[in-house]
Amino acid sequence: MELDNQVYEEIVHLCKVGDAFVEQGQMSSAIESFTEALDLVPLPKNNWDTSTWIYTALGDTYFLDGDYQMAKSNLYNALNCPDGISNPFILMRLGESLFECGEIDKAKEYLLRGYMLEGYKIFFSEDDKYFELIKDMI
Repeated sequence: MELDNQVYEEIVHLCKVGDAFVEQGQMSSAIESFTEALDLVPLPKNNWDTSTWIYTALGDTYFLDGDYQMAKSNLYNALNCPDGISNPFILMRLGESLFECGEIDKAKEYLLRGYMLEGYKIFFSEDDKYFELIKDMI
C-alpha cells in the first residue's frame, strides 16, 4: 500500500518544516509540524513506513527538548512501525530516553541493540554516559 501522492508530499513538507524548527531550537513548533504530518497518516499508523520516521522525529525532538517520557512513548511507537526494530538510531535514542526516565535495565537493552547494529560510531555525538552504561557488556 502506498499513500496518495498529494498526502505524501504534504507529510514530507511538514516534516521538513519540523526539521527546520528543530535546527532553530523551536521544539514546540517542530512537534506541532511532526504531529500534523502524523495526523495525515491513515490508521493503523504503525502499518506505514512514513510513521516510522515521523514517530522517530517526534521522539528525537521530545528527547532534545528534555521530555523523556514523551520521547520514550514516540520511540516505542516508531519501534513498532515498519523496520523500526532494526533501526539503530531508534534503538539508541529509546535507550537514552529510558536511561533518563530511570529505567536502567531497559536502557541497557536498547543501547546494546543499537550498538550491535551500528557499532560505537552511533555514540560519537552522544553524551558518554550512555556508552559507559553498556561498555562492560560488549
